[in-house]
Formats: sequence, C-alpha cells, structure tokens
Amino acid sequence: MTEFHIAQLNIGRARGPVDGPVMAEFMALLDPVNAVADASPGFVWRLQTEEGNATALRPYEDDRMIVNMSVWESIEDLAAFVYRSGHVDVMRRRREWFESMKPYMVLWWIPAGQLPTVEEAKERLAHLRDHGPTPFAFTFKASFPSPDADTDVVVDDELGCPA
Repeated sequence: MTEFHIAQLNIGRARGPVDGPVMAEFMALLDPVNAVADASPGFVWRLQTEEGNATALRPYEDDRMIVNMSVWESIEDLAAFVYRSGHVDVMRRRREWFESMKPYMVLWWIPAGQLPTVEEAKERLAHLRDHGPTPFAFTFKASFPSPDADTDVVVDDELGCPA
C-alpha cells in the first residue's frame, strides 16, 4: 500500500447562478455523479458541505466559481473515475455549464491519511498556471510519480524502434 494518495482540484466559472436555469441540469446530475465517485475503487474523500457537494463553498472572490476537490488512492483510480465512468458523460458537457478556463484542474501527491485544504489546492492550481507541470502541481497529461515510487527506472535514449 502506498504512503501517498493523489489529491485533485477542479474549478469552474458557472455560466449562471447555481440555482438558476442555466445550471439546473448540472445540479441535477451532481448527486448521481458524486455517488459514482463515492462507490468507485480507490476513492478516499471529497470536499462537501451538509448538502453533499461543494457548490455552496466560495473560496474565490467570484461568486460563480465552483470547486470540486477529492482524494484517491492512485492516479489510475482517479483516471478510471474521470474517463471511464458515468462522470465522463457530464464532463463532455462541461462547456454547457462552465466558461473555458486554463488550467481548471490540478493534481498533487499528499501523505496517505492527510486531507488537503482549499487554500492548499488553490496554491497548487496557481503554481501550475504560473510554472507548468512540476512535482508540486501537475495534470493527467503531464504527471509525476508519487514520492514513494520506485525511481530506479532506466531510460535508454539510444534504444531505437524495433520495427
């Protein structure tokens, strides 16, 4: 069992008030998608209020900014939820409900048993925006191994294609 888990934050600027008509379908899909996350292999924790989600939190000055934060046992577990579960259908429709932002998502390693704070997550996202992917803050496309991963991998730049 790994000594580290993967934390993720994603943010979005809603195209309208959370309780308005533009966001109604997104809000209706939120509980079912969160239930899929909660039941997914490798799920550890997600940020939520008494309502069962984090849409009431306003960690940014902009009232239309929504955050989602969770912790998973591995990048593979998180990727399986994000790209190979019912979540992907909602994610494909992101532009219907949220304005385009880059970056809107960040990953980072945390010690197993620790929970990230929203302020820490915001710092990681800002670091990714300002410096690109690093071991401090990265993405699925440009990820880094956990601090306890076996780093004895040898990369042979001289090895050619066998074809």
